[in-house]
Amino acid sequence: MQISNPLVRSRRAAFALAAAWILLLWGLGAAAAPAQSAGKEEPGWRPLFDGKTLAGWKGTEFVGEGPVKVEDGQILLEAGTDLTGITWEGPELPTTSYELALQARRVKGSDFFAGVTFPVADSFCSVILGGWGGTVVGLSSINGRDASENETSQSITFENGRWYSVRIRVTPAAIEVWLDDRRIINQDLKGNKFDTRIEMEPSKPLGIASWRTTAAIRQIRLRDNVKPL
Repeated sequence: MQISNPLVRSRRAAFALAAAWILLLWGLGAAAAPAQSAGKEEPGWRPLFDGKTLAGWKGTEFVGEGPVKVEDGQILLEAGTDLTGITWEGPELPTTSYELALQARRVKGSDFFAGVTFPVADSFCSVILGGWGGTVVGLSSINGRDASENETSQSITFENGRWYSVRIRVTPAAIEVWLDDRRIINQDLKGNKFDTRIEMEPSKPLGIASWRTTAAIRQIRLRDNVKPL
């Protein structure tokens, strides 16, 4: 026959309650932790956006551009007549052997929410996310053909309001682009000519734009001296 001890029962109950609280608090902390974006967990990244101001950037002078403002740690590109964007005017950036990463989301609208223009050696190129009615992704331009018609063109469905992590790697050998954790573009440089569409000229040397769409951008960062994978 076992003799029940009230003191033992009390201690066991207190221990069980404490363990339950620890598990609950751990679970809440894990749920609240922000998801790591592409490249953030790796060393060598430097921020190009401070989360508070447009320091280092300016609103791009397109024709009929919408307002640009910083709000809640993000850059809001309000829909304009056509293009709205930001252009880098800070210190000179590398033109090869670098990676550029950011997060972008389509707030309202149905066209591209991130047209990212970036240096490629002695030229430039743009990666378009969600163009031509909302789903076209690709590089503009390769040998005079834009993202809707060259070999990088593909269709991806984007959800309004969802953040997407974007990472662009430029090396002497290739342009690579990741969307979240999936590499979606791996384009050789050899034998190809790269440039931007004429509408994106004001985005050079580095810029991010949207087309008739309100977009949000955050966590813009860069690291150099990267090597081909």
